[in-house]
Amino acid sequence: MGALHPGHLALVSAAQARCERVVVSIFVNPLQFNDPRDLERYPRQVEEDVLLLEQVGAHVLFLPENEELYEGMLPVKRDLAGLDSVWEGPLRPGHFEGMLNAVERLFHFVRPEHAFFGEKDRQQLTIIKHVARQEHWPEQVSSVTTLRESDGLAMSSRNRLLGPGDRTLAASLYKALKVMEEMAQSHSLDQALEKAHGLLRSSARLTLEYLAFADPEDLRPVNEWGTRDTLIALVAARIGEVRLIDNLTVKRQRTHA
Repeated sequence: MGALHPGHLALVSAAQARCERVVVSIFVNPLQFNDPRDLERYPRQVEEDVLLLEQVGAHVLFLPENEELYEGMLPVKRDLAGLDSVWEGPLRPGHFEGMLNAVERLFHFVRPEHAFFGEKDRQQLTIIKHVARQEHWPEQVSSVTTLRESDGLAMSSRNRLLGPGDRTLAASLYKALKVMEEMAQSHSLDQALEKAHGLLRSSARLTLEYLAFADPEDLRPVNEWGTRDTLIALVAARIGEVRLIDNLTVKRQRTHA
């Protein structure tokens, strides 16, 4: 959705490694904002984005207007198999349906063979992959690892809305995820969560929306490893007026006698 940063440019690099031509779409999609104030505040910097894309060698920028992208189209509702019933779904009603309609229209105009999405929006990525399988989309959907700042904060267009003090506080989200990853190896998941919660209770500027472990396939909350070898640690919080999300893949480290 624009306001490009190195995380976005990593998507371009991943595409360049596999494809002869790379098309980047920039579209601030009104259908996926349930808060009009959030849509209004979302950072936009098209001229700077164009320069960045030229510098990294993207071949085409697709920059449609809202009316152009959705002309003659009625929004479609998909069966998301409950993937939208947790985490971002209840907090942002209609978000994923709006996102999918935009993605489908972008695919319609560009007709890519491969499409690259970042893992920072893990639930979005999971839902796109689900619908791609369900609807037999010809596009091959690939994920790209989240890029982080030196203190671990996941790169995001929203980061530029953070003030200096809030920027430092935002890094605590990643620290909490790392605590969950480390403690989950030798403690119960509930103990890992309790420790991570403690890290995020120190400031009245931070309002936690969720912090949890989830199954990597259906994203349902879990409180024990069971037979799984992988979990997803998820977090969403508001720092002042800025809402941030992040996640971490947690792999079980089994000891061998």
